[in-house]
Amino acid sequence: MFTGIIEERGRITAFDELPDGSARLTVHAPLAVSDARHGDSIAVSGVCLTVIDQGADWFAADVMGQTLAVSALAGVRVGDEVNLERAARVGDRLGGHIVQGHVDGVGTLLARTDLEHWRVLRFAVDPSLAPLVVDKGSIAVAGVSLTVSAVSEPGEDPSWFEVSLIPETLTATTLGSLEPGALVNVETDVLARHVRRLAAFGDRVPSAAEGGAR
Repeated sequence: MFTGIIEERGRITAFDELPDGSARLTVHAPLAVSDARHGDSIAVSGVCLTVIDQGADWFAADVMGQTLAVSALAGVRVGDEVNLERAARVGDRLGGHIVQGHVDGVGTLLARTDLEHWRVLRFAVDPSLAPLVVDKGSIAVAGVSLTVSAVSEPGEDPSWFEVSLIPETLTATTLGSLEPGALVNVETDVLARHVRRLAAFGDRVPSAAEGGAR
């Protein structure tokens, strides 16, 4: 579990494609590995990955083909910067929101508007994700916990949402260097996903008395 508060900007040092469609990613990450152990979880631009090997200032993780298919990690190259966050400890302050590192899909930066003290980014998302993004709600973009500042109307094409970034976020994360057309990992709020699943069943969810629990 993560909070979306980025601890470090890492750098991809190797991306090795494997025969089964997966890949092995190596990341320069001095802070993230300072207390990491084999099997620990680290969020890489919002994707929860497991440490399988590490050195003094780097770690390696395997990325499944399914993860590559639904995230922007498929497009990373050696030298690219990524946002890094270690898993939250029980008892830590929750500075952002609950982030699982389970990416829902990829967003595309449509527009960047620079204002005096902040920057507004507008991202297009798949229409299937639009109902899960609400104005003033939480969203993780490239692993960064952000507050949605505007959303598209239902049925609008393309579906989009906006976030407003303060200077600290622009400098501490990779979001400050994004240009229109850039792809980012998007994770919607976990509560919204559960609500949508429940709504899909409607009144067809069986009670315990009807055999809904075993």
